[in-house]
Amino acid sequence: MAITDEHVKITDPYNDKRKPAVLMDPVVDPAAWTASEMADSEAWLYRFNDDEIEELRKAITPYDRDDVDLMPVGADDLPLPRLGKVLKDIRSEILYGRGFVMFRGFPVDEFGKRGTAVAFWAISQHLGDGVFSQNDRGHVLGHVTDLGQSRSNPSQRGPYSREEIPFHVDCCDIVGLLCMETPVSGGESSIVSSVALYNELLRRRPDLVEVMTKPYYRDRRDEVPPGMEPYYNIPIFNAHQGYFSGNVEPTYIGSAHRFDEVAEMTPLQKEAMEVHQNLAREMRFDMGFSRGDMQFLNNHVAFHTRRGYVDHDDPDRKRHLLRIWLKALDGRPLPDAFYERHGTRETVDRPGGIVGPDTMLNAPIYRV
Repeated sequence: MAITDEHVKITDPYNDKRKPAVLMDPVVDPAAWTASEMADSEAWLYRFNDDEIEELRKAITPYDRDDVDLMPVGADDLPLPRLGKVLKDIRSEILYGRGFVMFRGFPVDEFGKRGTAVAFWAISQHLGDGVFSQNDRGHVLGHVTDLGQSRSNPSQRGPYSREEIPFHVDCCDIVGLLCMETPVSGGESSIVSSVALYNELLRRRPDLVEVMTKPYYRDRRDEVPPGMEPYYNIPIFNAHQGYFSGNVEPTYIGSAHRFDEVAEMTPLQKEAMEVHQNLAREMRFDMGFSRGDMQFLNNHVAFHTRRGYVDHDDPDRKRHLLRIWLKALDGRPLPDAFYERHGTRETVDRPGGIVGPDTMLNAPIYRV
């Protein structure tokens, strides 16, 4: 039997700051922050110091080679005696507290492209319990850059375009992004607390919240696990074992009706999506995203977006983010619908990732 959140003891250091979540009631949770609260504080920002950078440099040295396969390299292989203790506390903050952190001050130029990728991998290994595939090619170290794709093509995805991406979640517990190169203009990153958004939408339009507690179909975009349908469904607002979770994917929701078995959204479902996205833009927190910044956020309590952008002509200067999808076995409890995207609660240790019939996990250090 797989180890699932039904069998994992959760250590929640913020339990005294939350109340058991019940759908259609306001949610009290440490992740229910507002943009103004974040603007008045830098608690979400962690700046690396020189000793921590040196510790990272020492840890990655054995693996900073082109012939190294990162897949078997875990946290025990990348000792971070001092920074590791910091990362343990930050992990708790991501999973059960505020839900996100921005690391600043990583020297991309000094470490180089390969060294930066390995250092990002090292930090991620200390924050998660494993990695998920980000596409049917099995990439667990992803490269978010413009490959000429478009969200309007149901076989393509937004991360590989320069288009604006609506507020959404990724298919994992924690998503990490590291900025390698910035564009000429645009491309700004924004986030919003899905808990605070739910509470505000409940105050304004409880009828729309009720609709969003029911399943919305989503398109797998032709990346279909063996034996499964090319679509799936999950409610946008969820509660399980007293914990809230939000899950929205407007691009995949918008194209799911291309399948005969999936009916068009009802007018109320469409209105709920539109109002939800408008409210997310109204409530968003703009963090900024410069070279060397690393952003890690809990997908179950935060939605994120990316503005459209104008890129450099020089291929080496094009906007480029490293991305990683992490699992957290002791993450907040999730309802069955999350597991059913991938299998069952009995067969999946933690829901996440994208796989196809021939997916094999790999960690490409360079853009592919």
